[in-house]
Amino acid sequence: MEFFRIRKDIPFMRHALVFNVISLITFLLAVFFLATKGLHFSIEFTGGTLMEVTYAQAPDLQQIRKQLEGDGFADPQVQNFGSSRDVLIRVPLTKDAETSKIGERVMASLAKVSGGGAGAGSAAPELKRVEFVGPQVGKELAEDGALALLLVIVGIMLYLAMRFEWRFAVSAIIANMHDVVIILGFFSFFQWEFSLPVLAAVLAVLGYSVNESVVVFDRVRETFKKKRGLTTPQVLDHAITSTISRTIITHGSTQMMVTSMLIFGGAALHYFALALTIGICFGIYSSVLVASPLVMWLGVSREQFVKAKVEKQEAVV
Repeated sequence: MEFFRIRKDIPFMRHALVFNVISLITFLLAVFFLATKGLHFSIEFTGGTLMEVTYAQAPDLQQIRKQLEGDGFADPQVQNFGSSRDVLIRVPLTKDAETSKIGERVMASLAKVSGGGAGAGSAAPELKRVEFVGPQVGKELAEDGALALLLVIVGIMLYLAMRFEWRFAVSAIIANMHDVVIILGFFSFFQWEFSLPVLAAVLAVLGYSVNESVVVFDRVRETFKKKRGLTTPQVLDHAITSTISRTIITHGSTQMMVTSMLIFGGAALHYFALALTIGICFGIYSSVLVASPLVMWLGVSREQFVKAKVEKQEAVV
């Protein structure tokens, strides 16, 4: 399926060095921010208190959030859970506060907030459950998340090496890590909260971005086999140009869904959708303008895909 077809190949590889210099600068900036500012981890990683409460009527989450901040809770997370009347509250771990009294303080804050909509009287929420996430549990989650990221990277490399060739595997992984580090760099620079949903978005971006690389690489292999007389840059230009329509359809459709989550998903999905948006934008860039030049510089050629015909020697009688 195509929206349009470009007849003349766009010379992307003519500007490959410029694109990769831009990518290198962006990558180094992301690493710098990660090294100097670090990530703003959520309570899943740092530890804290999780509470689930229910109201008689749907409460104003923004009002609850402001009340908790006013009562001394730093960066509280307030979101609906299951229905508009059920609210999930996460409060980060603090050094001075007693864990057993945090729940009581939160409930006291909630009692100050109206439980209903306009015209509703004050209604105290009902506590359904309260859990404490210790720092040790958060440390294990961080280690497991890093391990999951590593396993995904290794799996992608093995898949690409078996399906194509080691040059494609190396190029795709460098481009994918470029995307992941830049996402983390954004979260570090703006100190956005890094939570388990954001980690899930990062893992999703890895698979999503490599899919675009596989499509381009598959067209590269096909072009090498079918068209003779083209140089490697020309083959790459043709492969990228011929898949542009597919790229626009795929990424445009995905971004429409992610944008709807970003706008209408509320605080619960905000950073998840934001991470996906950054990953989709940079995933297109890296798959086309980072991975392809790397393949070219690593020395991919037609001979690696087309086996030379061996002439049979006639038997001498």
